[in-house]
Amino acid sequence: MNIKPLHIDIQKDGISLDFSGELTLYNLTQAQNYLKNHTLDTSQKITINLENAHYLDTAFALFLTDVQQKYNADLCCLNKIFLHTLKLVNEHKKRLDKKDDIHKKSIFEYVGKAFYENYISFISFIGFLGKIFTSFLLYFKNIKNIRIKEIVFEMNESAVRAFGIVALTSFLIGLVTAYQAAYQLRLYGGNIFIVDMMGISVFRELAPLITAIVIAGRSGSAYTAQIGAMKITQEIDAMRTMGFDPYTFLVLPRIIALIIMLPILIFVSDMMAMLGAIIVADLSLDLTPSLFIDRLNEVVAIKHFYVGLVKGPFFAFLIASIGIYRGLMVKDDTQSIGFNTTKSVVESLFAVIVCDAIFSIAFTNLGI
Repeated sequence: MNIKPLHIDIQKDGISLDFSGELTLYNLTQAQNYLKNHTLDTSQKITINLENAHYLDTAFALFLTDVQQKYNADLCCLNKIFLHTLKLVNEHKKRLDKKDDIHKKSIFEYVGKAFYENYISFISFIGFLGKIFTSFLLYFKNIKNIRIKEIVFEMNESAVRAFGIVALTSFLIGLVTAYQAAYQLRLYGGNIFIVDMMGISVFRELAPLITAIVIAGRSGSAYTAQIGAMKITQEIDAMRTMGFDPYTFLVLPRIIALIIMLPILIFVSDMMAMLGAIIVADLSLDLTPSLFIDRLNEVVAIKHFYVGLVKGPFFAFLIASIGIYRGLMVKDDTQSIGFNTTKSVVESLFAVIVCDAIFSIAFTNLGI
């Protein structure tokens, strides 16, 4: 027979909440629903009666404490064990509420904690870079250490397979940029100057940035996911156990492959963006492809092309190192992979933009 844990007794001098039987987590929901379905007159005196209760656990004690606070009810209980349990739960609840209030009110604690976590993460990344440079020195100390097969495999996975998306993206960016510029140049009769604008902007800025953004979103995130999955499945720990250095087999081949291939991808991006510009110039400004190319040779110095290519290895190192670092930071759960993959893309893009700004300032001051 299922005995109800709660019965509401309405009397002339007040309302009595009579609890009986074993008051545990298993019949807590039944008591909550019963109390929810009855509207209590808060103007009357409300009493919680535990005289008929046989057993009380902490879950039900927490419920009784909430009821007592909500209705400002009196407690009728002679069982010392029950009273001790209710007192213990009430004190613990007050400490938690006080702690929550402090956390909600203290903005300085929130800012300090965020700053400290970012500082620790930055120091950890600097240590990771130091380990990479040390591994590079040991890696090239002996030609036998260079793992050509792994580097070629990563070159194909991270860059060769990205030719299509890089080419298409650069072509569309060149097309759109040239089309927007053509409208303004046509108004002032400066059709020929589209060559100057597109040549310098594409070679120096647009092509390297577009390529870096695509690779950060494609290959950088793939590095994080791959190494993160290997860490969850303890493959990296197994490699260390067998005497294999993860930096030699996992980190350096990926970094070297991307450093080699990103300038090539930037070159592809240059050509496709200029192809888009040539098509727009021919259709919208009546500049033939031969005239466009001749003008490009005359007004755009070769140094602008080299400036864009020089940025490639630096962008590649930042993208690969951040992606791998975030993969090594993955914890033992799948949610951590998604979190670190997102952070790797965001941090890579931020690092690339900062690096590009530094290059722009340096080259401008040097007159390049």
